Amino acid sequence: MIIDCDSCAARDISCGDCVMAALLGPGRGSVELDSAEQDALGVLASGGLLPPLRLVPTRRPEDPPSTHTAIA
Repeated sequence: MIIDCDSCAARDISCGDCVMAALLGPGRGSVELDSAEQDALGVLASGGLLPPLRLVPTRRPEDPPSTHTAIA
């Protein structure tokens, strides 16, 4: 799974309650998670230890990732 914060429709709206912002800081571009990492984050989120993923993609997964660099 590729999580691309640059193309998320909820960017700047839900970042404060998103696992990616909790772990990496807001708007850090794209991150690829394998299935084990996805499962681990899901377990931590379901246990209330981390917020859930709030990604709302604005592009299809088969489209190339954004080349826009976020400025923090």
